[in-house]
Amino acid sequence: MTEFTSEFRDDLQRLMQWRRDVRRFRTDPVDEALLKECLDTFLLAPSVGLSEPWRVIRVESDQARAAALKNYEAANAEALKGYDGDRAALYANLKLSGMQESPVQLAIYCDDATAKGQGLGAATMPEMRRYSVVGAITQFWLTARSFGLGVGWVSILDPAQLNRDLDVPSEWSLVAYLCVGWPEELSDTPELAKAGWENRDNTLPIQSR
Repeated sequence: MTEFTSEFRDDLQRLMQWRRDVRRFRTDPVDEALLKECLDTFLLAPSVGLSEPWRVIRVESDQARAAALKNYEAANAEALKGYDGDRAALYANLKLSGMQESPVQLAIYCDDATAKGQGLGAATMPEMRRYSVVGAITQFWLTARSFGLGVGWVSILDPAQLNRDLDVPSEWSLVAYLCVGWPEELSDTPELAKAGWENRDNTLPIQSR
């Protein structure tokens, strides 16, 4: 049995604390070997029924990046309409995407129709496949952070439009659009908390039944 030291546990806690959603990137390139080392953590991730349903698309061409950025800008403008007054003004000033600066952009999908795993564990909860993808993303994110890389999750998108723009199979569902690169600055405080949008809870609500 592998035993971990208290120092390792402390470092792991700090790593999780510093795993922030980065939206302000330098444009410096990311070494391909380093990116591969981070992406290889997907191969270590657990998945329901050992289905390994994650599918990764590197969004590299100018055409694909422009389409994704246009998608975000349209979705963001629509989201702004859902707020008014001071909250709308605050929202309008938030930087919610690093898509214009980040050197690496990844569209992470779940193959909902994969035959791998033989459907084990997904019959009553097919969404478990997508949860498996989220778990793999978390491992990737922590690994990237351990090397000093930043990751930002862009969720203000029209998935159907992105699927068409990237020409993905119809049975794939978008889980995450990730911006990856070297952050402009390091902070252990969520950017939304610094901007006054919301505060982090300091206690975990646990209920008994």
